[in-house]
Amino acid sequence: MLQLGELPAPRPINTEVLVRVHAAGVNPADLKQREGHGPLSQFPMILGWDVAGVVQECGFGVTLFSPGDEVYGMPWFPRQAGAYAEYVTAPSRQFALKPPALSFPEAATLPLAGLTAWQLLVDTAHLKAGQRVLIHGAAGGVGRLAVQIAASLGAYVIGVARADNHNALGALGADELIDYTTTRFEDVVAPVDLVLDFVGKDYTPRSLPLVVPGGTVILVPSGVDDAVVRLGADKGVRVTNFQVEPDHTGLLALSRLVGEGRLEPQVGATVRLEDAARAHQLAQSRTPSDKVVLSV
Repeated sequence: MLQLGELPAPRPINTEVLVRVHAAGVNPADLKQREGHGPLSQFPMILGWDVAGVVQECGFGVTLFSPGDEVYGMPWFPRQAGAYAEYVTAPSRQFALKPPALSFPEAATLPLAGLTAWQLLVDTAHLKAGQRVLIHGAAGGVGRLAVQIAASLGAYVIGVARADNHNALGALGADELIDYTTTRFEDVVAPVDLVLDFVGKDYTPRSLPLVVPGGTVILVPSGVDDAVVRLGADKGVRVTNFQVEPDHTGLLALSRLVGEGRLEPQVGATVRLEDAARAHQLAQSRTPSDKVVLSV
Protein backbone atom coordinates (compact mmCIF):
# COMPACT_ATOMS: atom_id res chain seq x y z
CA MET A 1 0.00 0.00 0.00
CA LEU A 2 1.25 3.47 -0.90
CA GLN A 3 0.85 6.10 1.81
CA LEU A 4 1.86 9.76 2.02
CA GLY A 5 4.12 10.58 4.97
CA GLU A 6 6.63 13.11 6.25
CA LEU A 7 10.31 12.60 7.05
CA PRO A 8 13.14 15.05 7.76
CA ALA A 9 14.87 16.33 4.64
CA PRO A 10 18.08 14.39 3.95
CA ARG A 11 21.48 16.08 3.99
CA PRO A 12 24.28 15.34 1.54
CA ILE A 13 27.53 13.88 2.81
CA ASN A 14 30.90 14.18 1.02
CA THR A 15 30.61 13.78 -2.80
CA GLU A 16 26.80 13.85 -2.64
CA VAL A 17 24.25 16.38 -3.85
CA LEU A 18 20.85 17.24 -2.41
CA VAL A 19 18.33 17.40 -5.26
CA ARG A 20 14.91 19.04 -5.00
CA VAL A 21 12.77 16.59 -6.97
CA HIS A 22 10.52 18.16 -9.62
CA ALA A 23 9.48 14.91 -11.32
CA ALA A 24 9.88 11.18 -10.69
CA GLY A 25 9.29 8.48 -13.28
CA VAL A 26 7.09 5.47 -12.51
CA ASN A 27 8.69 2.26 -13.78
CA PRO A 28 7.62 -1.40 -13.87
CA ALA A 29 10.34 -1.94 -11.25
CA ASP A 30 8.38 0.35 -8.91
CA LEU A 31 5.20 -1.65 -9.40
CA LYS A 32 7.01 -4.94 -8.69
CA GLN A 33 8.68 -3.43 -5.63
CA ARG A 34 5.33 -2.27 -4.25
CA GLU A 35 4.12 -5.86 -4.54
CA GLY A 36 7.19 -7.13 -2.69
CA HIS A 37 9.01 -8.58 -5.70
CA GLY A 38 11.70 -5.94 -6.22
CA PRO A 39 15.31 -5.68 -5.03
CA LEU A 40 14.43 -3.93 -1.75
CA SER A 41 13.50 -6.12 1.20
CA GLN A 42 12.81 -3.79 4.12
CA PHE A 43 9.43 -2.12 4.55
CA PRO A 44 8.41 0.66 4.85
CA MET A 45 10.36 2.19 1.98
CA ILE A 46 10.26 5.15 -0.39
CA LEU A 47 9.79 3.97 -3.95
CA GLY A 48 11.24 5.37 -7.15
CA TRP A 49 14.55 5.66 -8.99
CA ASP A 50 13.97 8.07 -11.90
CA VAL A 51 14.67 11.64 -10.74
CA ALA A 52 14.65 15.04 -12.42
CA GLY A 53 15.14 18.14 -10.31
CA VAL A 54 17.35 20.99 -9.14
CA VAL A 55 20.52 20.78 -7.06
CA GLN A 56 19.94 22.50 -3.71
CA GLU A 57 23.17 21.72 -1.90
CA CYS A 58 26.55 20.13 -2.69
CA GLY A 59 28.53 18.06 -0.24
CA PHE A 60 32.28 18.47 0.17
CA GLY A 61 34.23 17.40 -2.90
CA VAL A 62 31.46 17.84 -5.49
CA THR A 63 32.85 19.52 -8.61
CA LEU A 64 30.34 18.55 -11.31
CA PHE A 65 27.41 20.68 -10.14
CA SER A 66 26.46 23.85 -8.30
CA PRO A 67 23.24 24.79 -6.51
CA GLY A 68 20.61 25.71 -9.09
CA ASP A 69 21.75 23.19 -11.72
CA GLU A 70 18.95 21.16 -13.31
CA VAL A 71 19.86 17.48 -13.24
CA TYR A 72 18.45 14.04 -13.85
CA GLY A 73 19.53 10.53 -12.97
CA MET A 74 18.81 7.06 -11.59
CA PRO A 75 20.60 7.13 -8.24
CA TRP A 76 21.43 4.12 -6.05
CA PHE A 77 19.73 1.43 -8.18
CA PRO A 78 19.07 -1.31 -7.10
CA ARG A 79 19.26 0.13 -3.56
CA GLN A 80 16.64 2.59 -2.34
CA ALA A 81 16.80 6.01 -3.97
CA GLY A 82 13.49 7.33 -2.68
CA ALA A 83 12.53 9.32 -5.78
CA TYR A 84 8.89 9.59 -4.67
CA ALA A 85 9.81 12.48 -2.38
CA GLU A 86 10.56 16.18 -2.32
CA TYR A 87 14.32 15.67 -1.83
CA VAL A 88 16.87 13.04 -2.75
CA THR A 89 20.55 12.73 -1.85
CA ALA A 90 22.99 10.64 -3.88
CA PRO A 91 26.57 10.68 -5.20
CA SER A 92 26.92 13.53 -7.67
CA ARG A 93 28.26 11.25 -10.40
CA GLN A 94 24.98 9.36 -10.49
CA PHE A 95 23.39 12.46 -12.05
CA ALA A 96 23.97 14.54 -15.19
CA LEU A 97 22.76 17.94 -16.33
CA LYS A 98 19.21 17.72 -17.62
CA PRO A 99 18.97 18.18 -21.41
CA PRO A 100 17.79 21.79 -21.83
CA ALA A 101 15.22 20.76 -24.45
CA LEU A 102 13.38 18.52 -21.98
CA SER A 103 10.88 19.44 -19.29
CA PHE A 104 11.33 17.87 -15.88
CA PRO A 105 8.61 15.25 -16.55
CA GLU A 106 10.19 14.36 -19.90
CA ALA A 107 13.63 14.04 -18.31
CA ALA A 108 12.21 11.86 -15.54
CA THR A 109 11.13 9.24 -18.11
CA LEU A 110 14.66 8.65 -19.35
CA PRO A 111 17.20 7.50 -16.73
CA LEU A 112 16.22 3.91 -15.91
CA ALA A 113 14.82 2.94 -19.31
CA GLY A 114 17.37 4.98 -21.28
CA LEU A 115 20.37 3.71 -19.34
CA THR A 116 19.10 0.16 -19.70
CA ALA A 117 18.95 0.54 -23.48
CA TRP A 118 22.32 2.32 -23.66
CA GLN A 119 24.18 -0.13 -21.43
CA LEU A 120 22.70 -3.10 -23.30
CA LEU A 121 23.62 -1.84 -26.76
CA VAL A 122 26.89 -0.05 -26.09
CA ASP A 123 28.52 -1.41 -22.94
CA THR A 124 27.33 -5.03 -23.08
CA ALA A 125 26.88 -5.83 -26.79
CA HIS A 126 29.31 -3.24 -28.25
CA LEU A 127 26.92 -2.71 -31.15
CA LYS A 128 28.56 -1.29 -34.28
CA ALA A 129 27.30 0.42 -37.41
CA GLY A 130 26.05 -2.06 -39.98
CA GLN A 131 25.28 -4.81 -37.48
CA ARG A 132 21.80 -6.28 -37.23
CA VAL A 133 19.83 -6.19 -33.97
CA LEU A 134 16.54 -7.96 -33.22
CA ILE A 135 14.47 -6.32 -30.45
CA HIS A 136 11.66 -8.28 -28.82
CA GLY A 137 9.19 -5.96 -27.11
CA ALA A 138 10.24 -3.06 -29.30
CA ALA A 139 7.15 -1.01 -28.42
CA GLY A 140 7.80 -1.15 -24.68
CA GLY A 141 9.36 1.57 -22.58
CA VAL A 142 12.95 0.32 -22.96
CA GLY A 143 12.40 -1.22 -26.39
CA ARG A 144 11.25 2.07 -27.88
CA LEU A 145 14.41 3.80 -26.65
CA ALA A 146 16.58 0.87 -27.76
CA VAL A 147 15.21 1.22 -31.30
CA GLN A 148 16.23 4.88 -31.37
CA ILE A 149 19.69 4.32 -29.85
CA ALA A 150 20.47 1.36 -32.12
CA ALA A 151 19.41 3.38 -35.15
CA SER A 152 21.60 6.29 -34.01
CA LEU A 153 24.56 3.87 -33.89
CA GLY A 154 23.97 2.91 -37.52
CA ALA A 155 22.61 -0.57 -36.87
CA TYR A 156 19.91 -2.34 -38.88
CA VAL A 157 17.00 -2.54 -36.44
CA ILE A 158 14.36 -5.30 -36.50
CA GLY A 159 11.50 -4.72 -34.10
CA VAL A 160 8.97 -7.28 -32.90
CA ALA A 161 5.69 -5.63 -31.84
CA ARG A 162 1.99 -5.51 -32.60
CA ALA A 163 1.05 -4.06 -35.98
CA ASP A 164 -0.58 -0.98 -34.46
CA ASN A 165 2.87 0.10 -33.18
CA HIS A 166 4.67 -0.33 -36.49
CA ASN A 167 4.21 3.18 -37.88
CA ALA A 168 5.54 4.78 -34.71
CA LEU A 169 8.52 2.42 -34.50
CA GLY A 170 9.34 2.97 -38.15
CA ALA A 171 9.39 6.71 -37.53
CA LEU A 172 11.82 6.13 -34.65
CA GLY A 173 14.28 4.26 -36.87
CA ALA A 174 13.21 0.60 -37.10
CA ASP A 175 14.16 -0.83 -40.51
CA GLU A 176 12.05 -3.97 -40.33
CA LEU A 177 8.98 -4.76 -38.22
CA ILE A 178 7.29 -8.05 -37.36
CA ASP A 179 3.82 -8.53 -35.87
CA TYR A 180 4.23 -11.35 -33.37
CA THR A 181 0.47 -11.95 -33.31
CA THR A 182 0.48 -13.10 -36.94
CA THR A 183 4.06 -14.14 -37.70
CA ARG A 184 6.69 -16.30 -36.00
CA PHE A 185 9.75 -14.07 -36.07
CA GLU A 186 12.14 -17.01 -36.57
CA ASP A 187 10.42 -17.80 -39.86
CA VAL A 188 11.19 -14.41 -41.43
CA VAL A 189 14.27 -12.88 -39.75
CA ALA A 190 17.65 -13.20 -41.48
CA PRO A 191 20.75 -13.78 -39.29
CA VAL A 192 21.43 -11.10 -36.68
CA ASP A 193 24.38 -10.04 -34.52
CA LEU A 194 22.39 -9.14 -31.41
CA VAL A 195 19.07 -10.03 -29.81
CA LEU A 196 17.55 -7.90 -27.04
CA ASP A 197 14.79 -9.88 -25.38
CA PHE A 198 12.44 -7.72 -23.29
CA VAL A 199 9.73 -10.41 -23.35
CA GLY A 200 11.24 -13.59 -21.94
CA LYS A 201 9.17 -16.81 -22.06
CA ASP A 202 10.48 -18.91 -24.97
CA TYR A 203 11.74 -15.95 -27.02
CA THR A 204 15.42 -16.41 -26.14
CA PRO A 205 15.75 -20.11 -27.17
CA ARG A 206 13.71 -19.41 -30.31
CA SER A 207 16.09 -16.56 -31.15
CA LEU A 208 19.34 -18.50 -30.73
CA PRO A 209 19.37 -20.11 -34.20
CA LEU A 210 19.16 -16.64 -35.76
CA VAL A 211 22.36 -15.33 -34.15
CA VAL A 212 25.66 -15.46 -35.99
CA PRO A 213 28.73 -16.96 -34.26
CA GLY A 214 30.29 -14.30 -32.06
CA GLY A 215 26.90 -12.66 -31.56
CA THR A 216 25.05 -11.90 -28.35
CA VAL A 217 21.62 -12.59 -26.84
CA ILE A 218 20.61 -10.57 -23.78
CA LEU A 219 17.56 -11.52 -21.71
CA VAL A 220 16.37 -8.56 -19.63
CA PRO A 221 13.20 -9.48 -17.65
CA SER A 222 14.61 -12.48 -15.75
CA GLY A 223 17.62 -14.70 -15.27
CA VAL A 224 18.95 -16.82 -18.11
CA ASP A 225 18.49 -20.57 -17.86
CA ASP A 226 21.83 -22.42 -17.71
CA ALA A 227 20.70 -24.79 -20.45
CA VAL A 228 20.14 -21.85 -22.81
CA VAL A 229 23.57 -20.44 -21.93
CA ARG A 230 25.12 -23.80 -22.84
CA LEU A 231 23.17 -23.95 -26.10
CA GLY A 232 24.49 -20.52 -27.00
CA ALA A 233 28.06 -21.45 -26.08
CA ASP A 234 27.89 -24.55 -28.29
CA LYS A 235 26.93 -22.24 -31.16
CA GLY A 236 29.56 -19.63 -30.34
CA VAL A 237 26.92 -17.17 -29.11
CA ARG A 238 27.06 -15.29 -25.82
CA VAL A 239 23.81 -15.52 -23.83
CA THR A 240 23.60 -13.33 -20.76
CA ASN A 241 21.26 -11.56 -18.37
CA PHE A 242 21.53 -7.91 -17.41
CA GLN A 243 20.76 -5.31 -14.76
CA VAL A 244 21.11 -1.57 -15.22
CA GLU A 245 23.47 0.50 -13.03
CA PRO A 246 23.75 4.22 -12.20
CA ASP A 247 25.89 5.71 -14.95
CA HIS A 248 27.01 9.34 -15.34
CA THR A 249 28.69 8.63 -18.68
CA GLY A 250 25.58 6.91 -20.01
CA LEU A 251 23.41 9.86 -18.98
CA LEU A 252 25.73 12.21 -20.87
CA ALA A 253 25.32 10.02 -23.96
CA LEU A 254 21.53 10.11 -23.63
CA SER A 255 21.64 13.89 -23.27
CA ARG A 256 23.74 14.15 -26.41
CA LEU A 257 21.27 12.06 -28.40
CA VAL A 258 18.37 14.17 -27.11
CA GLY A 259 20.23 17.34 -28.13
CA GLU A 260 20.82 15.92 -31.60
CA GLY A 261 17.14 15.06 -31.99
CA ARG A 262 17.83 11.32 -32.14
CA LEU A 263 16.22 10.31 -28.84
CA GLU A 264 12.66 11.29 -27.93
CA PRO A 265 11.16 10.59 -24.48
CA GLN A 266 7.44 10.01 -24.18
CA VAL A 267 5.23 11.05 -21.25
CA GLY A 268 1.92 9.22 -21.05
CA ALA A 269 0.48 10.98 -18.00
CA THR A 270 1.60 13.30 -15.20
CA VAL A 271 0.19 12.79 -11.69
CA ARG A 272 0.90 14.71 -8.48
CA LEU A 273 3.09 13.00 -5.88
CA GLU A 274 0.28 12.79 -3.33
CA ASP A 275 -1.67 10.72 -5.88
CA ALA A 276 1.07 8.13 -6.31
CA ALA A 277 -1.41 5.28 -5.76
CA ARG A 278 -3.44 6.49 -8.73
CA ALA A 279 -0.22 6.81 -10.74
CA HIS A 280 0.49 3.11 -10.13
CA GLN A 281 -3.03 2.22 -11.20
CA LEU A 282 -2.52 4.20 -14.40
CA ALA A 283 0.88 2.60 -15.03
CA GLN A 284 -0.61 -0.88 -14.67
CA SER A 285 -3.45 -0.11 -17.08
CA ARG A 286 -1.34 1.50 -19.81
CA THR A 287 1.05 0.15 -22.42
CA PRO A 288 4.67 0.00 -21.18
CA SER A 289 5.76 2.86 -23.45
CA ASP A 290 3.04 5.15 -22.05
CA LYS A 291 5.10 6.28 -19.09
CA VAL A 292 3.52 7.82 -16.01
CA VAL A 293 5.42 10.57 -14.20
CA LEU A 294 4.93 11.98 -10.70
CA SER A 295 5.04 15.76 -10.44
CA VAL A 296 6.47 16.92 -7.12
